[in-house]
Amino acid sequence: MEKSKEREVKDGYVEKLVKLNRVAKVVKGGRRFSFSALVVVGYGDGRVGYGFGKANDVTDAIRKATEKAKASLITVPLKGNTIPHDVVGKFKSASVILKPAVPGTGVIAGGAVRLVCDAAGIKDIISKSLGSRNGINTVKAAFDGLENLFDASKVAKNRGKSLKEMWS
Repeated sequence: MEKSKEREVKDGYVEKLVKLNRVAKVVKGGRRFSFSALVVVGYGDGRVGYGFGKANDVTDAIRKATEKAKASLITVPLKGNTIPHDVVGKFKSASVILKPAVPGTGVIAGGAVRLVCDAAGIKDIISKSLGSRNGINTVKAAFDGLENLFDASKVAKNRGKSLKEMWS
């Protein structure tokens, strides 16, 4: 039950539903159904986060996931509308290759990685998901890759150079 919904919320962030799953617990009287939701939240300026929520109702699961996503925001260093360099993110058996692209390329990514890139405000990127097709593990692998990106200003400062010397 793979879904992809986008909601613009008044606080300026974009909420994207990556996966909504109905799970059943077998009890004495039959099956008890509950829902789990994976949500990606982004502000379009490099800040993005994900959250996983479970509840007996769909709306409660999405609300919980959104709250967790807003609490786990990371900042992605951007170089224009793309990422500064190639990176590979891994989580369990899922791995995601992220490569910068020239302006006008667009987001060439599938499923969960596309939603993460859109929420982060990345306009030009090439990606490939390898290994697991599980949406949850793919999102975590994408976030691992985005967390391991180097910020050009921090690298220049550590090397004792100016930003202009680094990008000349």
